[in-house]
Amino acid sequence: MVKAWLQKNLKGDPVIWGIILCFSLISILVVYSAIGSLAYKMMKGDTEHYLFKHSFLVFLSLACMWIAHKIDYKYYSKLSKLGLWLSIPLLVFAYFKGGDINGASRWFIIPVINQSFQPSDFAKLALIANLASMLAKRQANIEDFKESFIPIVLWSGLICGLIALSNLSTAVLLFSTCLLLMFIGRVPFKFLAMLVLVGGVCGTIALKLGQRLETAISRLEYFFVSKEIPFQAEQSYKAIATGMIFGKGPGQSVQGEFLPHSYSDFIYSIIIEEYGFIGAFVVLFLYLALLYRAMLTVSNSERAYGGLLSAGLAFSLVIQAMINMGVAVGLGPITGQPLPLLSMGGTSLLFTGISLGIILSVSRGDISETNFESKNGLKKQTV
Repeated sequence: MVKAWLQKNLKGDPVIWGIILCFSLISILVVYSAIGSLAYKMMKGDTEHYLFKHSFLVFLSLACMWIAHKIDYKYYSKLSKLGLWLSIPLLVFAYFKGGDINGASRWFIIPVINQSFQPSDFAKLALIANLASMLAKRQANIEDFKESFIPIVLWSGLICGLIALSNLSTAVLLFSTCLLLMFIGRVPFKFLAMLVLVGGVCGTIALKLGQRLETAISRLEYFFVSKEIPFQAEQSYKAIATGMIFGKGPGQSVQGEFLPHSYSDFIYSIIIEEYGFIGAFVVLFLYLALLYRAMLTVSNSERAYGGLLSAGLAFSLVIQAMINMGVAVGLGPITGQPLPLLSMGGTSLLFTGISLGIILSVSRGDISETNFESKNGLKKQTV
């Protein structure tokens, strides 16, 4: 009975579903352990408030994922173009009128529901989906500079540039994902080299005009030049060092009380402290397994758009995860990136759920009418 219901309602790769459910359970457990300092600061020690709030957002993200996976992935081609046009005013509004976090305006409050919204999460999803669509439509003339490369560069540069004004690390990660997606989409190497050069110049300008220049310089100096360790990094290293092989056990974190943003940017440190290097390896394995199953979806997709869409979204999530974990263990400068699927968050959790739902939609196969591509210019061609 239950098996029949699951087979009817949960389509797509079952392994990806299992990985996502594992991440959801781990997220609720670890966020509840790491939320103590924030709860005492904001809610007078009411940790249950954040537990219920985060659990609700996790289940809401799963609901968004379920809805997204029920939609034929080909329709995201049109939706992504609309999403890009909406992203521009949202990013501009957040930059000038948004709430301030550490000197950066990245979000604003949605009236009525009183929930924060970070437009960069929405813009990132829209750009990857639209870039996959543009590459798929232009496979026949992908080497045409004017017809193929210019539209791709304009959209990628505009969205990444607007994000870079207040969130440099997200812009760099998104730009890197776009480059990787273009490489998979057979964009000539000379065009990619040109894009890297243009991106470097535009990124420098955006950083100069934006809000994060001093922060970016200080973080790079701390990592590459200074012998002094930033407070966040120091507390992260202490958590990792005391975790050992098996960890202190669930809910036994000590550094979570001292480590800033232990429930988001440095949640991987709390995982290692409580579950040891075994827990760290399990989390790393789950991300690599997710990437592997997404790449199987790419190889099994009969159409270029599905393969590029799945690849772009999977790389975006896993690269961000690798950066976050690398920062936690001291392999890179502090970036402020949350750990996808695990960190406490609002819009980041919801759009991660939508991204995974789209990957699951692609893994379902080509389920719509065969004339969809002819109407929308999407080529039936494998990547």
